[in-house]
Amino acid sequence: MTAYGMTDNQISNRFRGFLPVVIDVETGGFCAATDAILEIAATIVRMDEDGIMSVHRTHNFHVKPFENANIEQAALDFTGIDPYHPFREAVEEEEALTALFRVVRKEIRDQGCTRAILVGHNAHFDGGFVTAAVERCGIKRNPFHPFSFFDTATLSGLAFGQTVLAKGCAEAGIAFDNAEAHCAAYDAERTAELFCDIVNRWRESGGWQPDFSDQQSPTRLG
Repeated sequence: MTAYGMTDNQISNRFRGFLPVVIDVETGGFCAATDAILEIAATIVRMDEDGIMSVHRTHNFHVKPFENANIEQAALDFTGIDPYHPFREAVEEEEALTALFRVVRKEIRDQGCTRAILVGHNAHFDGGFVTAAVERCGIKRNPFHPFSFFDTATLSGLAFGQTVLAKGCAEAGIAFDNAEAHCAAYDAERTAELFCDIVNRWRESGGWQPDFSDQQSPTRLG
């Protein structure tokens, strides 16, 4: 048994007690303070008893623009999103964030972690929009670390010499359909696959090995 009462969980030990959760947002522009979140997705990753990471499940929402939100036409042309399409089944951003955070908090508990850390491709962009929405909605319990992120653009640049998501996936042998890109759920899953691939390659190279004898209490990530 581990220190958390679990038999084969390594993910909390691997990341100092933090649970990586992949987040992707599709937005109405580049300014988190003023521009709408139009889609948000969270992909959960898990680690098996051998220390191999894989994609578990994706949760996603179409989001209604908040009141007086700015939406740039160029952003809509890029993503192909129609924010006011009657069949989007969009929800208020508070509802979307509350539901996603509930899933993340449960996964934190189940995996014996202390809190989540956001993984994203150019993660400060996604993190900035999530933080702005949390403040706008007055949400008190944000499960994510407030300023630390895992950025797959940086990791992919190190591992493959590529910082574009599609090109990083190509180097990793991960199928990527440009026609499906710029959908939050699709991009989150491809980002999660890329993150897992890099973590697993590092392990296979001897850079990190699971240590069943060392189940220390997690320390705070600075």
